[in-house]
This record gives sequence, C-alpha cells and structure tokens, in this order.
Amino acid sequence: MKETVTVKTLAKELNISIATVSKALNDSYEISLETKQKVWDLAKKLKYQRNPSASNLRSHKTKTIAVIIPEIANNFFSLAINGIEEIARKRDYHVLIYQTHENSEIEIAFTDSLLSGRVDGILISVSSNTNNNDHFKELVKKIPVVFFDRVFEDIDAVKITTDDYDSAYNATRHLIEGGCKKIAYLFALNNLVTGKNRFAGYKKALEEYGMVYTDAMVVNYDKDISKNYENIKAMVSSEKPDAIISSIEDLALPCYYVARELNLNIPRDLKIISFSNLNTAPLLNPSLTTIEQPAFEIGKEAADILFKILDKKYFEPNGNHILKSSLIKRESTS
Repeated sequence: MKETVTVKTLAKELNISIATVSKALNDSYEISLETKQKVWDLAKKLKYQRNPSASNLRSHKTKTIAVIIPEIANNFFSLAINGIEEIARKRDYHVLIYQTHENSEIEIAFTDSLLSGRVDGILISVSSNTNNNDHFKELVKKIPVVFFDRVFEDIDAVKITTDDYDSAYNATRHLIEGGCKKIAYLFALNNLVTGKNRFAGYKKALEEYGMVYTDAMVVNYDKDISKNYENIKAMVSSEKPDAIISSIEDLALPCYYVARELNLNIPRDLKIISFSNLNTAPLLNPSLTTIEQPAFEIGKEAADILFKILDKKYFEPNGNHILKSSLIKRESTS
C-alpha cells in the first residue's frame, strides 16, 4: 500500500521543519519565495494532498470565499473570475459565485446569507441599480469585503477599480483628434461612481476642446434591449452624430445595427468606441475600437488583497487601487 504523503514527509525530504513546510504551503510572508517554490514543487511531484477538514477545524476557517457579480455572461466578469480563481487555487480555497442579475434585493439576500459563517470573505462588484449603500456600510463591519470594478466611494473598504475618468477622456480626445465634431454618449451605470467617472471624462474632453455638450446627444441605458436600440436609432436620426462612445459593451452592438439600418458607413459616417472586453471585437465588421479593462488583473488583485486581509497582513482598510485600461484602436475609428 502506498504511503500517504504528509507535511512531515515533505519536511524530511527537504530537511526543513514541519512548521516551515506548513507556512510555505499556506503562502506565508514569513517564508522566502525560494523555499516556498521548493515546497510547492515537491508537493506537486509527490502528489501531496492536504487534509482540508483538519486544518479548517484548527483555524476555524471555511477555506471558501464568495464572489458576487451582476452577471457571469459579461466578458469582463468572466475574466475577473478567472483571476480570482487563480489566486484562490494557490491558497486551496473554494470560490462560490453568486449572480445578482443587476437586482439589489438579490444582492442583499446573498450577502445576508453569507454572514452565517459559510465563507471567510467576500469579493463584490455591485449591481447597477443598487441603493444598498447603508447595507454595505454595515456588512463591511461584520466580514472582510473587497469591492472591485463597481464600488461605493464612501465605504471603509478596499476598492479595486480602473481609471474610468481618464479612459473616457482619452477615448473622446481620440475621436476629436480624428476629426469628429459631434460625439454622442451612451450612458450606463449612472447610479455608480464607475458610470459617473466615465461620463465626466467624456464631458471634460468636450469642454477642453471647445465642443458643446448637449443632453440630446446622450442616450441612457434601459434594461429593455429593444428600447436601447430604438433610443440609439432615434438619437442618431435626429442629432446626426459623427461618433459614439458606449460606456458598456451591451450598447456597442446596437450601434452597428442602427448604422446598417440607416445606411451609415462605419467609420466614414459614424465612428464607434466602447468600454468592452468583448473577445469578438476584432472580428466585427469593421473591428471595434475598445477601452479594455485589465479584468483578469483586477480579479487577481482583489483576491490577493482579500487573502492579505484574512491573514491580517493588510493595513489600508480604505485603500483605493486603480489599474489602467487600454485604448485598443481598430477600424471603427480609423
């Protein structure tokens, strides 16, 4: 019968203490990266399996974290989840994923249910129609929480976001420098600082280049997909913009349909830019210029900080980490 590989086995093989092996397996900051790598490599080679129930009982940890997001189908969130899972796997943690479908009541129900000791911490990107500010102010006092992408400004918790203001500003400037005179804006996430910052960046660029802002050139997102299409079509027909910036990827494709129906050539008659992590953006005809958020890195960063909080190694309770997005220029603005 094959002998079970234990922490003691690894320690003996590497001629180091059991405590050092245990800390290395738990990715402790006390252990050097070189030693950790030796332990991890040997553990993999000998097919070491840790006993989760025993270590969980000793530490009173569930070895599970929750990720609460508006929707899994969105490319940004699926990439962020991949980043979160990569960090969680290294820590032998399970990841529970909850989808709110942009519903603030479901969001409250999920977070309340998680306070029963089911998870050690929560990573959350809040729903677009949320008004749960007070609820989250109380939640962060009861369990470690890290907000990512969609966040609240006035809550004492760590937030991982992107440079939304600068990204929208640079996208608008790119269109202006490409000769555009009438730039429309498709406004979503307007309840959240994410949406407000993007909109503010757009308006600031117009102002700096001496272009007039008008409400008529702004279309607000509607949950009804067909209404978004009709509203964009009505705005393009009446205002005749020569460019559109979409603040979310769900509003980008309707622009292509509208252009086709109104016999407008992209990019000659209408240039389009969208915040998007859509992996088919290069395949659209013409290919779509996008503002790509570093979704995978955001997920990794959020998870990494949550684990530091759980290990009591993080000392910035209200830290705001801002990662840079990239403007990927393609045919829709060339």
